[in-house]
Amino acid sequence: MSTKQTVSSLYRRSLKLALDWAVHRYLWRGQAMYVRSLFEANMHVRDPRQQRALFQETEDLLEKWKHPDPYFPPTAPGGSKYERNVPAPILDPPPHIQA
Repeated sequence: MSTKQTVSSLYRRSLKLALDWAVHRYLWRGQAMYVRSLFEANMHVRDPRQQRALFQETEDLLEKWKHPDPYFPPTAPGGSKYERNVPAPILDPPPHIQA
C-alpha cells in the first residue's frame, strides 16, 4: 500500500473512532479538527523510517482507544439495533405495586 493510501486509511479510521466516542456531532467536530491538526503537523515527514514509526504509533493509538461497543448504522449488516443516543424501549411492564 502506498504512503498516501496508508495515511488516508489512518485518517479515516481516526475520524470514525472519534465519532464512536462522541455523543453529539458538534462535539465530534472539535475532535475531528484536532485529529486533522495532528496529521497536518507530520505532513512534511519524508523519511521512510520516520513514516513507518508514525504509522505504527498511530496504529497503536487507534488500538488503544478502540471503542468497546462501536456504533454501526441500523441499516448496515450487523448494525446497531437502535439509533445512536436513543434509549432502548422498555419491553417489560413495570412491576405491580401493592399498597
